[in-house]
Amino acid sequence: MVYEYQIRVLPQVAASEQSIKEYLAHEKGLNLRSINAVRVLRRSIDARQRTIYVNLSVRVFVNEVPTAEEYVSREYRNVDGAKPVIVVGAGPAGLFAALKLIEQGLRPILLERGKDVRNRKFDVANISRTHTVNPNSNYCFGEGGAGAYSDGKLYTRSKKRGSIEGILNIFCQHGASPTILADAHPHLGTDKLPRIIENMRNTILNCGGEVYFETCMTELLIKENRICGVVTDKGEFLANAVILATGHSAKDVYRKLYASGVALEAKGFAVGVRLEHPSELIDRIQYHNPRGRGKYLPAAEYSFTTQVAERGVYSFCMCPGGVVIPSASTSEELLVNGMSPSHRSGRWSNSGMVVQVNCEDVEHPDMQIDVEGFGPIDPSSPLRVMAFQEKLEKLCWVMGNHTQTAPAQRMTDFVHKKLSYDLPDSSYAPGLLSSPMHFWMPRFISSRLQQGFEKFGRSSHGFLTREATLIGVETRTSSPVRIVRSADTLQHLQVQGLFPCGEGAGYAGGIVSAAVDGERCALSAMEYLGSI
Repeated sequence: MVYEYQIRVLPQVAASEQSIKEYLAHEKGLNLRSINAVRVLRRSIDARQRTIYVNLSVRVFVNEVPTAEEYVSREYRNVDGAKPVIVVGAGPAGLFAALKLIEQGLRPILLERGKDVRNRKFDVANISRTHTVNPNSNYCFGEGGAGAYSDGKLYTRSKKRGSIEGILNIFCQHGASPTILADAHPHLGTDKLPRIIENMRNTILNCGGEVYFETCMTELLIKENRICGVVTDKGEFLANAVILATGHSAKDVYRKLYASGVALEAKGFAVGVRLEHPSELIDRIQYHNPRGRGKYLPAAEYSFTTQVAERGVYSFCMCPGGVVIPSASTSEELLVNGMSPSHRSGRWSNSGMVVQVNCEDVEHPDMQIDVEGFGPIDPSSPLRVMAFQEKLEKLCWVMGNHTQTAPAQRMTDFVHKKLSYDLPDSSYAPGLLSSPMHFWMPRFISSRLQQGFEKFGRSSHGFLTREATLIGVETRTSSPVRIVRSADTLQHLQVQGLFPCGEGAGYAGGIVSAAVDGERCALSAMEYLGSI
């Protein structure tokens, strides 16, 4: 017989299959010897009270042998010689679009401006060692996209875009642990993702698809409002459908589209800082225990959100036991992000702490930035929010002495508007420079962060502390531009056969939602090609 139960157990019980079996035998009256296996279907931690519990949904095999696979595999056919579809960008949107095209019998031609995921890591490491940024190979650009070397969290607040479970199953099919199917907040980790991404690429190649690295799109080929291919720095690629999945940092793509008359619109996003605490402190706060997480609990996560002066202030991309990384994609900008390895056992935990910015906010007097090389922002331009983003990243680079050394400030000093005369140790490898961030950040942002931190400190005692460090700036929370498309066909409103896709097009936020959007665009491309 196969049974399913919802159980609520202590962390030490949830830690092993054997202890779960013993619990079930005692609580459900089962014969321990007859329980052949227990599969955890869902797992979440309830840390709202002093006694921590783990909520489990389990499938119990009594006198039965479970099937070998814990996930559902997809079948990928050989598409050599089939109709081509060009996919620009090998991030999650592009990779999952390519895999879905193969499922539908179409041949993806995947173009990536950056390097493959293994060679990319040397350019990523070089940013910290020499403060040199390769504009086509960094934390934002390269195979796997921005998520490959910046954490690999697989959860999304949006459930309406498509099958999240289907995306997780594909990750498992390509080497991810099946535990991601059970976890409330599934996480791959930067140490695991490269192998998984390579396996996805090999699936594409083995099925007859094409993958080209260090191949940067320079122009769309459009004839009579229909796409017919793309121009790259390596030559032309021709196809009647193009999925544009270039990521939220491809500012040159936005500029080229705008100059070509392709319809774009400004989009709100969020701006702030990376906030880094000692991970032991976050464990003590979140688990209500002066001894921290103990032996059986993972590094603690947190999520904060509030409203200050009619704008949201919230934590973003929380990385337990992780590190802060330099995420610039050009040589004269400075911005940061966070990531965690799969074990999440680092000394620090960090999170983006950001303020909601609407399109009209960039014209507010408290948002004005004076930095050399930038004039006033055109309030009518669809690139106006991106222009503000660029100015703030350039200003942060200036405040970091024109290097990737990041300006930083103790959390309490920022709130009390004081310069930090020293800084705590940090995971940020290029180094920190004490800076009055409360002074040079736009007042629209800094004042809301200050009030938000005070609120979070009142609701979570110990969170507002001088042991926490603000590291500037966090600006790549989402795309500042939307490439407009039809809600029904997912095609661009002006160009037939062009499918703006994923985070860069303004229709996703994170690995999973970008992957889901990639699959949707692939299905729409198939329908379009069948109609012409």
